[in-house]
Amino acid sequence: MRLRTVFATAAAGLAAATCLTAAGPANARTDQHDSHACSPSVSLDRFSDALDKTTYEGTFVGNFSALAVDGDGSLAALSDRSSLFSLDAKTLAPESVVPLADESGAALDSEGLVIDRDGTRLVSSETEPSVRRYSRDGRILGRLPVPDALKVAPAGRAVSNGTFEGLTLFPGGRTLLASMEYALQGDSAGIVRFQTWQRTKGGHFELGRQYGYRTDPGLGVPEVRATPDGRLLVLERGFTSGVGNTVRLYLADPRRATDTSGVGSLTGQDGVRLMRKTLLADIVNCPSLGATAKQPQPNPLLDNIEGVAITGGTSDRLKVLLVSDDNENAVQTTRFYHLRVRI
Repeated sequence: MRLRTVFATAAAGLAAATCLTAAGPANARTDQHDSHACSPSVSLDRFSDALDKTTYEGTFVGNFSALAVDGDGSLAALSDRSSLFSLDAKTLAPESVVPLADESGAALDSEGLVIDRDGTRLVSSETEPSVRRYSRDGRILGRLPVPDALKVAPAGRAVSNGTFEGLTLFPGGRTLLASMEYALQGDSAGIVRFQTWQRTKGGHFELGRQYGYRTDPGLGVPEVRATPDGRLLVLERGFTSGVGNTVRLYLADPRRATDTSGVGSLTGQDGVRLMRKTLLADIVNCPSLGATAKQPQPNPLLDNIEGVAITGGTSDRLKVLLVSDDNENAVQTTRFYHLRVRI
């Protein structure tokens, strides 16, 4: 998405919030002398700017809002300008591009991506918001129901440009989850809702539970990704003019959180358990590894990071790929970040 500016410093962003564990997981240990360490839980192997300001078959390569691993091992990279790219997993070179559109042929504000077990592409758009199913060649196959409250006002209580950003499928393929980027009108600022769908015996998705998640002050949620054990990697992000980006990676657990689908206003009230979250890394603390920035940043490595994919690893040691959305802006960069994450 086109990121809104928030006037919150990195220090304020680490202010205490409920349901927050300050340190990384107890079993997560990274050599403190590792020159690639971002935190005890996360290391940065390398980054790549190879696709920055490039084109493929006449289509701009960038504006990336989501990543996913396809069944053949290639990467799928979703642009928020309605283009779905296939990338070589090793070189990141584009191999194909498919245009996406809504039922009337209009472009989407495409933000979240899941590749289902049958190759179907599930794509969220924050315009309405919506989640649509597409074939490999971009044909619409269906559309999932969305609760009225999550629709953009006046149809619902969501703020424009602040709805479905993240999309992920849990292990087993029965539960799909979409994350709202910002709070609904009537909910406390910083408490965002995560909506789930359950797969029926007929293979369709019907509305499921909903959870509340508290972001750090001034930050929103651009992406979520389910881990092998049923928890969530949650990316939090913000931007301060003249300072730069704040990007943090959290581990969140929805398994004991309250179903908030019937809660009118989320204000942190008693009796509503929000998802517990654990800070894995603040990306500002990663080594820059020679990265340069085209605008002020607290670390030149940082940019408008928006997409996350788990590309391999074991149940508790993950290979994670991040990508930034350059918004086709001369002072932003399309950058891929290769991380090792212990959860």
